[in-house]
Amino acid sequence: MRPLRFFGVAADGPVDARQLVATARTAESAGFAGLVLPDHLLEQHAPIPVLATIAAVTERLRIAPFVLNAGLRHPAVVAQDLATLDVLSGGRLDVAIGAGWNKAEHDAVGLPFLPARDRVAFLADAVAVIKGCFGPEPFSHAGPYFRIEGHDGYPKPVQRPHPPLFIGAGARRMLEFAGREADIVGLAPRVITAADGSLAAEPASITIAGAAEKIAWVREAAGERFDSIEFNAYPSGGPVEITPNARAIARDRADSVRKRTGVEMTTDELLESPHVYIGPSTSWWKRSACCGSGSASRHSCSATSRRLYPSWNGWPDPRIRVCDLGRRSVLQRRPTSKIAERTRSGGGP
Repeated sequence: MRPLRFFGVAADGPVDARQLVATARTAESAGFAGLVLPDHLLEQHAPIPVLATIAAVTERLRIAPFVLNAGLRHPAVVAQDLATLDVLSGGRLDVAIGAGWNKAEHDAVGLPFLPARDRVAFLADAVAVIKGCFGPEPFSHAGPYFRIEGHDGYPKPVQRPHPPLFIGAGARRMLEFAGREADIVGLAPRVITAADGSLAAEPASITIAGAAEKIAWVREAAGERFDSIEFNAYPSGGPVEITPNARAIARDRADSVRKRTGVEMTTDELLESPHVYIGPSTSWWKRSACCGSGSASRHSCSATSRRLYPSWNGWPDPRIRVCDLGRRSVLQRRPTSKIAERTRSGGGP
């Protein structure tokens, strides 16, 4: 089995430079594979300057936005920013990009939020432009959303033909696109509206069966390139609990899922989920290996974490610190802006 890679989130909110540098150096010394930062018009820094800062004070950490919303920027501008990051970092960038899911952000700044099918087509068009900008010579492109005439993107990225492309999704159409185009495929939950009007992860999509279904869609679309794809998972099923009392906590979480969504989940379904991390740390990485793909020996796999914690016995590499793989999403924070307020009220795909 290939080793898991663990990534941390660089900052939770608008931290100062001293704190960001300290986090980056701690993550590197602890053995993390890299640091990432989400891309939202909320109470946080923009990802590109943060990632550039991390690259400047580290030697090994990979960096990635997690993930860029294609609907917020022109892809030729995105390509220049990303190629610059790859050059400044000496080839340590992963290009993570998605179609966007938070309608409230688009509404707040007057940008169109397309229907799901159209967002997939928009992302495909944007990815084609970004790859063209990374190419060795001027290119032209005539797509449904973008037209390029003889443009030669600069700078050129260090990694050739381009940095690894990461696309994450929970729906079949987007996962099929990821299977055809991406080097790393993120397994995300599908989003539903909960009983209180907020957005929530669809329970069926965070089960091991749900992950296996997603991987099957990727496999079918990827064809012969499937064995080279890396899978990524982040715990969208609630915060991490390092505990010997896993079943009790899982029962409480199942009750919470039922109250929020009306869907019954068993304790075993939660404990087996690649998106739920409750129990001894050793159980997480063993259970997460390729997220139930059934082909762990041929695939690498990564997990995206939220915080750095003190050392804990049992990780596959003693240099890797325990990390809180739980994800405090913008949906669960106390709203601090009109965008966050609309997000909380259910403005999603």
